[in-house]
Amino acid sequence: MKKKSASQSAFFKLRVLFGVLLCFAAVTIVLLALGKASAQPRTPAVQINPRWDGFNAASKIAPWVMEHTANGQEAEFFVVLADQADLRGAAALRTKAEKGRFVYDTLRNKSQITQGAILQWLRERGIEHRSFFSVNAILVKGSREVADALAARPDVARVEGNPIIHNNLPQPGPVEQAPPGAPATIEPGITYTHAPDVWALGFTGQDIVVASADTGVRWTHNALKPHYRGWDGERPITDYNWHDSIHSGGGVCGADSPFPCDDFFHGSHTTGTAIGDDGTGNQIGMAPGAKWIACRNMDQGNGTPATYIECMDFFLAPYPVGGGQGDPTKAPDVTINSWGCPPSEGCSANTLQAAVEAQRAAGIMMVVAAGNAGSACSTVVDPPAIYDASYSIGALNTGTDTIASFSSRGPVTIDGSNRIKPDISAPGTNTRSCSNSADNAYTTASGTSMATPHISGAVALLWSANPALQNDIDTTETTLNDAAHFISSTQCGTAGPPNNVYGWGRVDILAAVAGGGTPTPTPTATATPTATATPTATATGTATATPTPRPTPTPRFAPTPRPRPTPPPRP
Repeated sequence: MKKKSASQSAFFKLRVLFGVLLCFAAVTIVLLALGKASAQPRTPAVQINPRWDGFNAASKIAPWVMEHTANGQEAEFFVVLADQADLRGAAALRTKAEKGRFVYDTLRNKSQITQGAILQWLRERGIEHRSFFSVNAILVKGSREVADALAARPDVARVEGNPIIHNNLPQPGPVEQAPPGAPATIEPGITYTHAPDVWALGFTGQDIVVASADTGVRWTHNALKPHYRGWDGERPITDYNWHDSIHSGGGVCGADSPFPCDDFFHGSHTTGTAIGDDGTGNQIGMAPGAKWIACRNMDQGNGTPATYIECMDFFLAPYPVGGGQGDPTKAPDVTINSWGCPPSEGCSANTLQAAVEAQRAAGIMMVVAAGNAGSACSTVVDPPAIYDASYSIGALNTGTDTIASFSSRGPVTIDGSNRIKPDISAPGTNTRSCSNSADNAYTTASGTSMATPHISGAVALLWSANPALQNDIDTTETTLNDAAHFISSTQCGTAGPPNNVYGWGRVDILAAVAGGGTPTPTPTATATPTATATPTATATGTATATPTPRPTPTPRFAPTPRPRPTPPPRP
């Protein structure tokens, strides 16, 4: 064999060494790549959609929240979940009990299933919060960083503010104290709607429960106490009949009042117009045979979206004072809502919408003041009056078919719907009703706040006369609308009906009772109607009857007596 030279052998060794070095370098590069990959965070089990980046998360936060969490501030805001309950199944259910149970259970189950992860996140960080269910939302008190983190979640639809709303409520006139045995008086607004004609047929709102969402109610007032569902003749039973959503402040009532109390006058006044009658001549209410319950959602006229929604949660399934298991069978039939949540003060146009729609799905008719921002067009701007699910009320100059100058008009433009509002009109000026200053005190006030309880009471009369309509909101609205005395106006659009000034017109509850099916007469004798002159030439010529004495109806939900002391009357 031929031997290699010394130079060939050295070259061969260099080639081998170079190859080994290349292999070592390749292995090193692979190992470094693998190490870098293992150091990266793992892909989360739930992918965050790329559209929820920092920019889009910020776009889900309402301007009010951005403003009030700037510069390290903390504010209260609602974290509204993307997954909201589907309540359409309630429409197929026949009775209010079935509707109420379905809606309550559906809303509660949805909130419990979907809110858990966020609630745990808040608890771990010690962040103050409270859960709601009629809107699937969580009220949070936190900083911009907290709002940003929550808005970035794919299960959060939006973050909305919880501003203090300074309702511009009507102010009371001079207070009068009615002496015992005062002359029998039916207030002009009550007469003008033809409510006394319905009383003469034997229907006074019996078996219907009207709820007040307002500044509270002076439950001891002579015209209100006999009609309180919680009054058993000896002491008040507040469980399931009263809730206070004012947890600080509260004026003369204080916070978390355990008994119905009114810190302003407004709630006592509106409740009186719906159902008030002292039995000695002060016939101030549309449906004196109905019962009332209440939830205070304003502190001396000031509310928040949270206090409003808390009362709507309570009405879906009232619960004992201090909390406890809700009972949808004790829900009211119709509610009085003479308040607003203006976007100009920080409410979003859709903040309350899901809660209002839940009331309707449960068979609870929400009667809502259109607002006092007239006389320009498109001044119905405040939730809940703007919603299709609300029955919104304009105000007439009492005794006439002319719109009050302050009454807000449609169309609704703030949500882009161009919806016709108000739905119907009722007397709303110089209305005499209860004052919160004494048990025999009365005062006058003007506003769509005063027109609204005329309609709430009218619904109670209609449902007591035609039980087949009870809690059928669509048919009830159609019945009231079709029976209304139409008043033409082209001020804010076409003449109608309906139009954006009067809606379908002035309510006529006698015509609605007659048009809503054949009422079932009560066995009590009725008085022969005595014709009276109508207040103006524009009124219909329906005779007005002198009402017969009305028996005190049995409470729809008889409260269970409890050994509680009777509280002293509040000022």
